[in-house]
Amino acid sequence: MPLLQEMNLSSSKKQLQENYLQIKKDASFQKLVKKLELSDEEAMKIASKLQDTIEEMTHCNSCKGTFMCENSLKGHLLFPEKKEGNIYFSYTPCQFQKAFIKSIKEKEEKANLNSRARMKDIDMTGDKKRMNVIKWIDHFYSNYDYQKDIKGLYLHGSFGSGKTFLISALFHELLESKHASISIVYFPEVLRTLKEDWDFYESKMRQYQTVDLLLLDDIGAEKVTEWGRDEVLGTILQYRMEHHLPTFFTSNMSLDDLEKHLSNTGKNVDTIKARRIIERIKQLSVSMELISENRRK
Repeated sequence: MPLLQEMNLSSSKKQLQENYLQIKKDASFQKLVKKLELSDEEAMKIASKLQDTIEEMTHCNSCKGTFMCENSLKGHLLFPEKKEGNIYFSYTPCQFQKAFIKSIKEKEEKANLNSRARMKDIDMTGDKKRMNVIKWIDHFYSNYDYQKDIKGLYLHGSFGSGKTFLISALFHELLESKHASISIVYFPEVLRTLKEDWDFYESKMRQYQTVDLLLLDDIGAEKVTEWGRDEVLGTILQYRMEHHLPTFFTSNMSLDDLEKHLSNTGKNVDTIKARRIIERIKQLSVSMELISENRRK
């Protein structure tokens, strides 16, 4: 090897070592190197990548959700893993992204289950409150007539207790036997899609207002805005109340808790408008509680 080339390589190596000694002073860097069981020579070769990981970990420590993610791949962390003596870097979902993925899977499973729901599949075992709800549903089914002024149900209670399944079973039976038009919608998703798809805003709102039987699923899980509360939810409920259309709701909140939830938009508190929504819900439905074991397990 020519002398000049040797000198250049020696100089580069020396510079690399000096840079590494500076990087090594960082406590987070030392901790990561120790966790991966790397020698100084191994760590020196990938020091830049390890620094990228530490920077992204720092972002994660102060992050409150994927909406404020500063990492190179939103909702993910560049992280090293040692396999058979080699280091591999890959993007792994952060805690918020994992929670999001889990919620999507749960929604899909819930939607698949509820789309097949029939009254014959309802579990008749359980405590008195569950049986009271089942009896109410059976009574509604037997007496349903689209020409009658009949109230729907505000069913609230514990997570995974089967609230949506029970109402979905009722709806599908009425669809088959009495040809009622039905719409089962996840309310937080309704707000998101209406906001993102203005071209279909009027047609979707018209559907929610006029369908024979409407279920607003998981009301109270949405982020409250004046637009969502007053322009969307209030408008739907007002129309259905005026036209005596049975409306159903599921929620993890009692009506009192829902009123508090709806009053706070984050910018201000408006108890009057929240109370107005609650009064419409009371005009449209009977409130019942369902506390049961988590049936999604």
